[in-house]
Amino acid sequence: MTIMSAIPFDTLKFARHLEASGMAAATAAGAAEALADALTGANLATKDDILATKADIAASKMEMMHAMELLRRDLTIKLGGMLVVAVGILLAAIRYLPPHP
Repeated sequence: MTIMSAIPFDTLKFARHLEASGMAAATAAGAAEALADALTGANLATKDDILATKADIAASKMEMMHAMELLRRDLTIKLGGMLVVAVGILLAAIRYLPPHP
């Protein structure tokens, strides 16, 4: 991920404002640094990140579609086999029925 400065931010000025509001100096400095890190864009997605994610999603979608097609084929084969067995059982049962008067 590329680091880019999204917003210019004066950490010293911000920390002094926090201290003036009654916050401890160490806490104010830590809060200012944390906010500066958030605003630098280090955690923001770049256009390349978004394109890579879209490509990953497309690849995952294709894999899932392929897997679903294999499952559909396997289920069709199994259902066909079960129907053949069921018809065989019915025909055998009919063969052993007593004759109709």
